[in-house]
Amino acid sequence: MANIHQFDVVVVGAGGAGLMAGLYASRGAKTAVISKLYPTRSHTGAAQGGISAALGNYEEDKPEWHTYDTVKGSDYLGDQDAIEFMTSEAIDAVLELEHMGLPFDRTPEGRISQRPFGGHTNNETGKPVRRAAHAADRTGHMILQTLYQQCLKNKVNFFDEYQVLDFLIVNGKAAGVVAVELATGELHTFHAKAVIFATGGHGRIFEVTSNAYAYTGDGAAILLRRGLPLEDMEFFQFHPTGIYKLGILITEGVRGEGGVLINGEGRRFMEKYAPTVKDLASRDVVSRAIYTEIREGRGVNGRNYVYLDVRPETVNKYAAMDGRTNPDGSPYTITGEQVLAKLPDIIDFCRVYLGVDPITQMMPIQPTAHYTMGGIPTNKYGEVVIDSENTVFPGLYAAGECACVSVHGANRLGTNSLLDLVVFGKHAGLKAAEYAKQADFEKLPNDAEAGARSQFEALRTASGKQNAFDISTELKKVMFDDVGIYRSEKGMKEAINKIRELQERFKHVRVTDTGRIFNTELLNAWELGNMLEIADVVAECALNRKESRGGHSREDYSERDDQNWLKHTLAWKKDGRVKIDYKPVVITKYQPKKRVY
Repeated sequence: MANIHQFDVVVVGAGGAGLMAGLYASRGAKTAVISKLYPTRSHTGAAQGGISAALGNYEEDKPEWHTYDTVKGSDYLGDQDAIEFMTSEAIDAVLELEHMGLPFDRTPEGRISQRPFGGHTNNETGKPVRRAAHAADRTGHMILQTLYQQCLKNKVNFFDEYQVLDFLIVNGKAAGVVAVELATGELHTFHAKAVIFATGGHGRIFEVTSNAYAYTGDGAAILLRRGLPLEDMEFFQFHPTGIYKLGILITEGVRGEGGVLINGEGRRFMEKYAPTVKDLASRDVVSRAIYTEIREGRGVNGRNYVYLDVRPETVNKYAAMDGRTNPDGSPYTITGEQVLAKLPDIIDFCRVYLGVDPITQMMPIQPTAHYTMGGIPTNKYGEVVIDSENTVFPGLYAAGECACVSVHGANRLGTNSLLDLVVFGKHAGLKAAEYAKQADFEKLPNDAEAGARSQFEALRTASGKQNAFDISTELKKVMFDDVGIYRSEKGMKEAINKIRELQERFKHVRVTDTGRIFNTELLNAWELGNMLEIADVVAECALNRKESRGGHSREDYSERDDQNWLKHTLAWKKDGRVKIDYKPVVITKYQPKKRVY
């Protein structure tokens, strides 16, 4: 093993969670951050609308209200101790980002500006509350840039464009990772006392998705292959407003600024599905409403989309009908100049990709696969847990979208993803550094790279009878069609059979590029293997959960079933098949009740 690097803490992934973890770990331990991308290209940069915290900069707000909205939004599957922890940390987390230099938008008095967002309410009146702190519609981009600058300032060691392939376990403890350097094709072993996975989600298993090309579930698949479980993988969120056919996200902030959804008959329809909060209902509710309108023939021109309308005349009309007011009590209105100032990236996306100007035209949108609520099980300090007893795996941590704390339960509230990665990235970094101080380096076996090397060799020496692109296309279609917004036993069984067929075909995929330098064909094929593993788990867990809850909506079990299914799913891969167990949901204050919008 020629290329060996030794660090107290190794972070895999350089999005918001990875950078936050790396920053905090580096304050107490020698730390490396490994990323298959250049850090500022990480998918956190695509997050648009805001980060949630009960700052109360415009109107009264409380962390307790934020907690309840998150619990309610999770359809009561979120662990309430972790949710309380996150919302209580939220205010300090946002203020810390501000002190690091993040350029938040400002109120006239100079405070951090906040906008309404889906599911954010005043719990006493039931009306929307301004809780989403924002930097125009590029909040995630600003967080990513700010944290990267802080990491550079703090001398964090970066290994950019290194793809982690394997996780090393010695004596039942984390011992490091093996990665391939994209520029040379050489394997590198990173020997560590503590490892933090912050590798993001797996939305690329779906045909229409807002997720970056790199979002292939790498971290979750690596740990799954090493015998660790994944939690609540059946719960995937479909964001209601993706650009038609492309899936590129149109932020919920558009509706926060007064945008409304219009069907093919020219009618606003969310008042039918969520009479109180209307277009600002939580994402699962709005996605199903749009899909229902389309299925019942009210899509635009009979097609699979509806309109999102943020034209000032429309916004002002419905704001007056809804009695919406500014913080000072005056009637809410907006001008074209204000729309452009508040949503510059969205305006640009639509002009470039659609040839539509949202200030004068309506935007064609459809639900898009957006965010996984499931992932690597952790406690609220980012420590990975491996069973229903919450047994901690020594030296292993996870944070961000690849992790399941679980604060999002069955459905994540908008802007809680950025809060999640900042809060739990920080605590994973702190815990990892603390663990590394008292731990020793485990002695690595001589063949530490063997597992990673064998994965690549299988792709270099297979029969070549199958094509990776064809398998990927078929996987994404069957997942979107049968394990998407609406699910049924028949469809999911067909999907599972298809996934198994694709897994067998994958064994015969052979890469034709024999080069070592930036062999993207080889890496794409390896990532496809991860997507097949993850899709199998997602489909099996969805078939197993016989109820509808949050983002998991079954047509054959249309009601939520708290008596039988108020529990988390744990899923392992054993002998090529998915094994399922459960663990209880932590309930502290809020007993489950029917969600009302």
